[in-house]
Amino acid sequence: MSADASGFDLIVIGGGSGGLAGAFRAAEHGARVALLEPSLLGGTCVNVGCVPKKAMWLAAEVAGRLRLAPTLGFHVALPASGTCKLDWPEFIVHRERYIAGIHASYRRRLDAAGIMVIPSFARFVDARTVECENGTLLRAKRILIATGGRPVRPEIPGADLGTVSDDFFQWRAAPERVAIIGAGYIAVELAGLLQSLGSRAELFVRGQRLLNGFDHELATQLAEDYRQSGIRLHFGHSVAALEKDGDGLRVRCEDGSLSEFFDTVLFATGRRPSSERLALERAGIAADAEGHVAVDERHATNVEGIYAVGDITPNPPLTPVAIAAARRLMDRLYGGATALLDLRGIPTVVFSHPPVGQVGLTEHEAREVHGDEVHVYRAGFRPMLAALADVPQRSLFKLVCVGEERRVVGIHLLGDAADEILQGFAVAMKRGITLDDLRDTVAIHPTSAEEIVLMR
Repeated sequence: MSADASGFDLIVIGGGSGGLAGAFRAAEHGARVALLEPSLLGGTCVNVGCVPKKAMWLAAEVAGRLRLAPTLGFHVALPASGTCKLDWPEFIVHRERYIAGIHASYRRRLDAAGIMVIPSFARFVDARTVECENGTLLRAKRILIATGGRPVRPEIPGADLGTVSDDFFQWRAAPERVAIIGAGYIAVELAGLLQSLGSRAELFVRGQRLLNGFDHELATQLAEDYRQSGIRLHFGHSVAALEKDGDGLRVRCEDGSLSEFFDTVLFATGRRPSSERLALERAGIAADAEGHVAVDERHATNVEGIYAVGDITPNPPLTPVAIAAARRLMDRLYGGATALLDLRGIPTVVFSHPPVGQVGLTEHEAREVHGDEVHVYRAGFRPMLAALADVPQRSLFKLVCVGEERRVVGIHLLGDAADEILQGFAVAMKRGITLDDLRDTVAIHPTSAEEIVLMR
């Protein structure tokens, strides 16, 4: 490549979910695209996020089923601890083989689409020009920023003694005792799967609940399910420092209390946009104090011709949101479409044990908007497998409805298969479903999903 290349219609900075989706869709419309990605294709989701996390979650699900097997009459040899031990290195071979297949698929599609892939970081020179690490300058009429985010450690003494979620995917065994700092998606997911895979997990939570932004009742029931599974929950514990001595790591909280010893401490206390190396100021691109690139409803920045999608923006940090935003953007820029991404009513799932899913408004949010017009329906129950094995895990499903017609504005599910159940009901809610529509639907029995159409 020459030191000055300007034969592109679009430059995409970042080869994660949003960047790839944008590059592929633009190329489908005939655009000449250059994609800059210095690391592995697929970004966080494929390499240190959704995909390997779900693989580990599935392994934990298998472990959970095996633990129940003897209770149900299966003759399964288990150690005295009652915990099935996973051969992590062997399982990781399967996990990485699966991910390698995704990488290979991306490369084939990029080649077929004629997209030039440049393995380099990029920084802005001006509003139409970016510079590669080797000094090559690329110019295009339009530029898409999709560099994602990364986990951060809190600025406390001893923070370097802890690990973050990216490090988790380099582990080759479950630590015997692990402390997880946080209460969001990552903290809750890793606590559940590590406990299932043989660790003794403890969660240190600054506030008084798990999963801010999710329905309070479901978060409370999940906390109880976690306690029943053996996870220790420390609410109201703001971590001030990590300390190390010969026996391991200890967590010191702001109230002066000191934890027991842990083999590993994992911070799940937030992520930060990967924007510091982009030299945004050279192009005049506006960003907030944390580094998020400001965008409007069209995913346009304040600079004409420059756009951003994914975790680099303040939009919900979810892979499907980045993909949908990028595709709609390219359809508008190159395909003559006008549709915008509707950020209302986005379904989302936490892969806890059991999973939690929601779409639409929580009860609290609905009451803030609709007041006394809100009607709430609940179904609390033990799923059939838990009842057969006589274990205390409980599910909780909840509908939030509005108005005389009982239009469904929120669906909240905690329980086995909630992740799979929610997708179809999210479509129905998007189409304006009412409580009567649900009740008019014949139930599939016996399932957990039938509880949604049987609520009174």
